[in-house]
Amino acid sequence: MATAFDEEVIRLLAKIEEVDIETRAGPDAPAHRVTIWVVVMDGVAYLRSVRGVRGRWYREATAVPEVVVYAGERRLPAHVETVSDSITIAGVSEAFLRKYVQWPKDARAMVRDEVLPTTLRLHPSEAS
Repeated sequence: MATAFDEEVIRLLAKIEEVDIETRAGPDAPAHRVTIWVVVMDGVAYLRSVRGVRGRWYREATAVPEVVVYAGERRLPAHVETVSDSITIAGVSEAFLRKYVQWPKDARAMVRDEVLPTTLRLHPSEAS
């Protein structure tokens, strides 16, 4: 599996305000799609659930880590990986606060203690 998206995709994910993520509760289950935020830190894309572990997309993505991210016109088959490293989690929090500074209340919601464990690293899927 590739460990990171190419530079063009990383630039897009760093710039775009919102993406859609498509997840499934099981391999043969119907797809669900929801709009979320994405940040880039050190050339790697990260996601986090504003609803914490209660968020459906997060529960589904951690159960079936093969997801699809839609960024503008781009369809990005991807794989999510849980992040547990406190330094990375802190850096991702800073990235959310910087990128979404124009929405301070919403950005602060993304860095609450209860949502920090939902930090996910986004990799290109083997199928991409």
